[in-house]
Amino acid sequence: MSQRSLLVGPFNRVEGDLEIRLEVEDGHVTAAYANSPLFRGFEAMLQGKAPLDALTITPRICGICSISQSAAAAAALGAVAGRPPADQGALVAALLHGVENVCDHITHFNLFFCTDFARPAYAGRAWHDRAVARFTAMQGSAARDCVEARAQLLHIVGMLGGKWPHTLAIQPGGVTRAPTARDRIRIASTLRAFRLYLERVLFGAPVELFAGLETAEAVLGWDRGDAGLFMEIARDLGLAQSGRGPGRYLSFGAYPLPGGRSFAAGVWEGGSLAPLDTGEIVEDLSHAWMLGGAAHPREGQTTPDEDMKDPGYSWCKAPRLSGRTVETGAFARQVVDGHPAALDLARAGSSVSARVAGRLLEIARTQLLLESWAGQIRPEEHFMDVVDIPHDGQGEGLVEAARGALGHWISIADGRIDRYQIIAPTTWNFSPRDAAGTPGPVESALVGAAVGEGEDTPLSVQHIVRSFDPCMVCTVH
Repeated sequence: MSQRSLLVGPFNRVEGDLEIRLEVEDGHVTAAYANSPLFRGFEAMLQGKAPLDALTITPRICGICSISQSAAAAAALGAVAGRPPADQGALVAALLHGVENVCDHITHFNLFFCTDFARPAYAGRAWHDRAVARFTAMQGSAARDCVEARAQLLHIVGMLGGKWPHTLAIQPGGVTRAPTARDRIRIASTLRAFRLYLERVLFGAPVELFAGLETAEAVLGWDRGDAGLFMEIARDLGLAQSGRGPGRYLSFGAYPLPGGRSFAAGVWEGGSLAPLDTGEIVEDLSHAWMLGGAAHPREGQTTPDEDMKDPGYSWCKAPRLSGRTVETGAFARQVVDGHPAALDLARAGSSVSARVAGRLLEIARTQLLLESWAGQIRPEEHFMDVVDIPHDGQGEGLVEAARGALGHWISIADGRIDRYQIIAPTTWNFSPRDAAGTPGPVESALVGAAVGEGEDTPLSVQHIVRSFDPCMVCTVH
């Protein structure tokens, strides 16, 4: 029997810093400990600021999901005021947010995740030469196609939001710029061009065809475009049996509009969907380098333990819902929304293949939403309501970033921010153990991963970790 400890990290192609300590026995991971080694302190920075300063500060948490942070901050402030945004403002905010999330998904698939399949360790596999041609970092043709398509799609954000990242366009009352009839035409034209990229390159088929797949077999057996190349690789490497999560999926619901959220909110487990009760969220600090006790984010605090005492091993807190771990992300979002193929995949348990499949399904479905929203823009209507923020009050802003459930909780006293707490998607997925010793989702997903003799950065571990698409700068803000 051989045993060893292995420290994997820092991971490349991950936003921010990540280290994972593995306990390995007889060539397989028996325990994993995820460490977010960089503390930034945005929540502390916000204390004492004017409430509207959150709209400027929180998007700076991250340069790749800044609209998600902006939308959550605006929603939290709107909740304090008890006012929804103008209908057309909510529509444009959803359009901005959806564009960012789709861009994030195609970037992850092409530049962060599939690059690993071009590694020399896979030489000799039937698909390896094609993976090298398509996915090699900086050189692969898929990377070039993705970067060009992404840049063109982000023109919509420049048009409506002034810039990306860190736009200030989304406000509690709506958006700061009313699009014109000409803008509507330009947005529709840009979305048509992006559809061509999806249909020629990523899916190799009409977007509606991929979005309408109804079974796990149909998704995992897809054989067209770069999505088909990934599915071929996944079948060969057994990625549908790798990286099992907790089997509980959380979504706050994506893209709030006057008629409801475009992707549903809720918690799915064991074949049934339950309503979401955010009052059941508690941040456990037992294994984080944080001072204080477990609390709901409304009453929580972010006070770093500068001595970094045991049993802490990460700056990341451990959020739990009703005392249990949950997985969040694009796959979770599609499961909670009831997409038939995602539900079929979930019945077999989450996996590397399922997470990537969920992301691909969401790209297709979000493209259809973006096209619909663009057609609903009414330039003659107003896009911003005046919203006065009370001098005292509390609010929560719940949105879905590309990587999953993002929540902002704000308390205002005497016209200043008294408390501000954020739980990001990667905080859920990469949390450390809690007081009961329960590992976080990625820690449990890594148990059983194969580690070859002499492997210092095991490929199986890389695939599992990247399937969650971690954003570590958001994790501890």
